[in-house]
Amino acid sequence: MKAEELREMTLEELEQKEREFKRKLFNLRFQKATGELNNPAELKKTRRDIARVLTIVREKRGERR
Repeated sequence: MKAEELREMTLEELEQKEREFKRKLFNLRFQKATGELNNPAELKKTRRDIARVLTIVREKRGERR
């Protein structure tokens, strides 16, 4: 998912997306463990999507590390 699309979402929508991506990552890891994973690149893409969502949530909240 592109950052531009995520920036247009509200915080609630972003938190929902985060949950969706984390659920997807869990399922992908499960598929990998059972040998059913068809596209290993999907793991990396999903991790990056989660990081992208978390970054934008932090931006919207005005948080700093």
